[in-house]
Amino acid sequence: MILKDELLKKFISGEAENLGVKRICELFEAKSQFEKTAIRNAIAELESEGRIVYTNGRFVKFENSGLFKGVVKGNERGFAFVVTENGGDFFVPSKNLHNALHGDTVIIEKVKSLRGSSDEAEVKKILKRGIKTLVGTYQAENGFGFIVPDDKNYYVDVYVPFKKSRGAKSGDKVVCEITEYPEVRRNPEGKILEILGKRFDLKAEELSIIKAYNLPLDFEEPVKRELELISDSVSESELAGRTDFTSDFVVTIDGEDSRDFDDAVCVKKVGSGYKLYVHIADVSHYVKFYSEIGKEAFARSTSVYFPERVIPMLPKKLSNGICSLNEGELRLTLSVIMDINSQGVVTSFDIVNGYIRSKKRLTYTTVQSIIDGDSEVLSENEEVTKNVTLMYELSKLLTKKREERGNIDLSVKESHITVDEKGNISVEPRKSAEAYKIIEEFMILANETVAEYVFYLNLPFIYRVHEKPDREKVEGFKTFLKALNIFVKWNGDTCHPKDYQTLLESLKGKPLFNVVNKVMLRSMQKAKYTPENVGHFGLSSKCYCHFTSPIRRYPDLVIHAIVKDILSGNDVIKRFSTFVSDASIVSSQNERRADEAERAMDDLYKCRFMKKHVGKEYHGVISGVTGFGVFVELENTVEGLIKLEYLPRGSYALDEGGYTLRSGKRSFTLGDEVWVKVMGVDMRSRRIDMALIAHKNNK
Repeated sequence: MILKDELLKKFISGEAENLGVKRICELFEAKSQFEKTAIRNAIAELESEGRIVYTNGRFVKFENSGLFKGVVKGNERGFAFVVTENGGDFFVPSKNLHNALHGDTVIIEKVKSLRGSSDEAEVKKILKRGIKTLVGTYQAENGFGFIVPDDKNYYVDVYVPFKKSRGAKSGDKVVCEITEYPEVRRNPEGKILEILGKRFDLKAEELSIIKAYNLPLDFEEPVKRELELISDSVSESELAGRTDFTSDFVVTIDGEDSRDFDDAVCVKKVGSGYKLYVHIADVSHYVKFYSEIGKEAFARSTSVYFPERVIPMLPKKLSNGICSLNEGELRLTLSVIMDINSQGVVTSFDIVNGYIRSKKRLTYTTVQSIIDGDSEVLSENEEVTKNVTLMYELSKLLTKKREERGNIDLSVKESHITVDEKGNISVEPRKSAEAYKIIEEFMILANETVAEYVFYLNLPFIYRVHEKPDREKVEGFKTFLKALNIFVKWNGDTCHPKDYQTLLESLKGKPLFNVVNKVMLRSMQKAKYTPENVGHFGLSSKCYCHFTSPIRRYPDLVIHAIVKDILSGNDVIKRFSTFVSDASIVSSQNERRADEAERAMDDLYKCRFMKKHVGKEYHGVISGVTGFGVFVELENTVEGLIKLEYLPRGSYALDEGGYTLRSGKRSFTLGDEVWVKVMGVDMRSRRIDMALIAHKNNK
């Protein structure tokens, strides 16, 4: 290791640059065969790591080689793209892959393209294999078998010798470990680890998605042993030094099917202003970072929500039990108390360790009924009605305040997928009611208040950031708007959240709203966790964090621990200075994994739902445009593909911005209204095929 480090230093300084093995040995004054072998091994190790490259008989630093390093993104048709470390994107035809597979980290070299492209490349070296296990469908042959991967990007089947098939039969969904990667042009070899069930069986397909995204289904024994030491109730000794809020009218407001309750709220009228209490479950009291439960929470980082199950970050004993702010139960909290004036401005605040006893478990439906003035609900409980009315009053004030500063309504039409006791699937748009806004406004305000508190103390922290959109993407978004005859004055350098907000406001209630909202989202950066505060563009917030959901999000749990250390006078810098960076990276990665898994599961359920509706006709809006067809989103949120063969005859080409498919005078643009017929459902690709019946812009 010392020799390798010394050798790398000589490449960095330039001493070893453009030298062969012999000259490098001379540079180190190596005389014995033992010394020369050690140097060759160090060279080989640096080369395998991609630090140096052998070219034209000499070794050079990778940065000086003219080569690129990146990750292979495959395609089911056998070619691939390599996304490089600096964001470049190279096309690699099948003949240039040289046994590189989807997910592999490789070194590539630009090559001359027969198609005249400047972005074609060839794989020169495979640095690291990316996919170790995969999920797919087993196909038995005579004495052996193949696994067809679920992931279409993995463009080769995996060969499985009969003795490694675990008795799998054709059509079984399986988990496979790759045991041998191809050195010549052939298939990788693997062994079956687990048989999940039959292809197209809903539970087997659901389990396939869970396994494909490496989501843990159960908690290991060390975690379970620690759980046994945690009491199911709060003791008197745990209340010492905490603020008592049990006499306040504290309530939770969640969906009907919620099982864990992170947050509870209380609002009081004080003169012309308000006092808002946001009580968050004190999960960090029970979950210590370096405990087995804490390490498992770090590894998971987030709960993952599917139509029929939840894969929780924390075991149920905590998430549904002692940490959940259940009605009538004594619970520990980390509470934020905010004084808010009549203009919606927080004039002062306090953060304390507290305890509550929730007076009522309210649902969004009940709260909405009170807002709507439902006489039957109003008469049931006067105290609930009085408090909800006050909460609604405050939430409207906070909404107005946020809109004034330019908050963007980033919501798109979400799916609400339910399964009844008979297994019947229902898909419809998730309702957006004013009741949701009450909790949303209170949580956003608490998140901002806590973030600003720690920011001005200049201490280690995890911020939730949403950076300003990239200039090129903003210009692309403007091009899309122009195609819809929507013209804006701002550009990539001057755009402000208020500009986006104004645009969306002008489209509310129109068919274009959801499509423009989607494209707007694509033009923005992705929100993430980071120790550096760069603000939140979407919320038009200078300082933001996630504090209010420690049962289901790991960054919130870390922030609770930081805040509690500040309140206790402990050394936050010593404990968290490096940890917040690691936690931010892992949490952001696992959040993306969870999002992708949830989308894949939603697609599975939507496909199962639409299998019963093949042949039916629907109204929809074009939500995506490609060179092979157009995607259409139906009013129930289901999305399907109209292939070119199901469009009117023509020679179609995609416009430069990727928003319109044209053939002569005929065009299909994002946001166009269409009427379609469901032609079929491909369960393997989780794709719904549609045919065009009518097109509003091209009748």
